Amino acid sequence: MDPSQTDATLAPAKPSRMRGLTRRLDRVFVITVFLPTLLAAIYFGLLASDVYISESRFVVKNPQRSTETGLGALLQGTGFQRSQDDTYSVRDYILSRDALRELDEKLQVRDAFSRPDIALTDRFAGLGWDKSFEAFFRYYEDHVSVDYDTTSSISVLTVRAYSASDAKKINDLLLQMGERLVNNLNIRSREDLIQVATQEVKIAETNAKAAALALSAFRSDRGVFDPTAQSALQLQGVAKLQEDLIAAEAQLAQLRQVAPSNSQIPPLVSQVEGLRRAMAAQTGKVVNGDSSLSSKAPAYDRLALEKTFADRQLGSALLSLETARSEAQRKQLYLERLVQPNLPDMALEPRRTRSVFMVFLAGLMMWGVVSMVVTSVKEHGT
Repeated sequence: MDPSQTDATLAPAKPSRMRGLTRRLDRVFVITVFLPTLLAAIYFGLLASDVYISESRFVVKNPQRSTETGLGALLQGTGFQRSQDDTYSVRDYILSRDALRELDEKLQVRDAFSRPDIALTDRFAGLGWDKSFEAFFRYYEDHVSVDYDTTSSISVLTVRAYSASDAKKINDLLLQMGERLVNNLNIRSREDLIQVATQEVKIAETNAKAAALALSAFRSDRGVFDPTAQSALQLQGVAKLQEDLIAAEAQLAQLRQVAPSNSQIPPLVSQVEGLRRAMAAQTGKVVNGDSSLSSKAPAYDRLALEKTFADRQLGSALLSLETARSEAQRKQLYLERLVQPNLPDMALEPRRTRSVFMVFLAGLMMWGVVSMVVTSVKEHGT
């Protein structure tokens, strides 16, 4: 066969393959770009419901806690102090099932999100197969959010609803519930603080009464008021008797030397003996025997020390109770509304034109990737 005839026969095959490839790419363009863009335009232009967004801003502050530098230091200088842990507590409560139940009881939010005028794809249980509370809770999490800024300690509460009034009402009630939670935390903290201080006072009072009764019983049983003071008085009496004895002995010695037969000597001898017996008796009361003051002093000192310690402990407990009461009179935590919930005058979502354009761009990117893959496969196949 003539080679020229062969080339002439095969020449039309290449344009035919190009037309086939072009048709495939056109179908790919329709599937990846045109149809998704058309569906997005229909959905966002005709079906999607308007979403109204209500925002509020709040901060939970504690006057007893210090803040860091930056905006936190600025807030501290103006009387604001942040309480990060308590802020997270408020956030978790707002996003909890308990909060959703209370919202539904007071505002019937399930009915508000299930109205027939809301698009089928936007309303709760629009397709009708799952109307459980857990499904509604997942739906609630998509419409309520709390964003916390660790730098400024400011939390932003955002509520998305399908009417402006519903968005504002839900936002305002959630803030009220957060304030109530903070107040409950304050009450519980104050009660715990005063309860502990009161219990310490009761224990200290019991110990003080027991110490006082023990000391009083000791005084009654032993017939002594204060062994140390009484010993001092007794020793003073002994010292006076000793002075008298020394004087009498000196006088007696002088008379015996000057006039041994003096009639005053026998009375002086009797006086000296009496003074010696009196000194021995008084000294015995202080230091000799189990009934002496010196033997009673250790037990008395121990009881007196216990009473002193119990009295001081009672005074310290009473001071702690007064401090606790004074502290309890102050509100320890504050939920301060920085921005009140707004009533939106227009729907901010969905962003219809932007959403359609994003679908169009995504389709173009997909079409470009698929086109390169198809072309590459076709070239390797030939």
